[in-house]
Amino acid sequence: MSTSRNAKPVGPDNFQTAAECLRTLAHPVRLRMVQLILRKELTVGELAEACDIPSHMASEHLRMMQHCGLLSRRQDGRRTYYRAAEPTLERIMTCIESRFGAGEP
Repeated sequence: MSTSRNAKPVGPDNFQTAAECLRTLAHPVRLRMVQLILRKELTVGELAEACDIPSHMASEHLRMMQHCGLLSRRQDGRRTYYRAAEPTLERIMTCIESRFGAGEP
């Protein structure tokens, strides 16, 4: 198994933060939200509808991912749009989709 020559070694203290963020991401609804957000910015309502969950649950999932620095949000009047804040999210999702199948046209 080869490792990336550009990868930075993770210090012992940072493994705790890494594990917390990976646990946050490791949820089917949150993975689906990331997949959708990587395509375009979306509102809570749009994400809730796409994931077939109530808006208050979508808001909680988004809050958790925002807390870990995975997502950021942008206000446009009364609407709040969510987008990927972590540059490596796209690579993580590509890895997941290549291993488990995209399942989305």
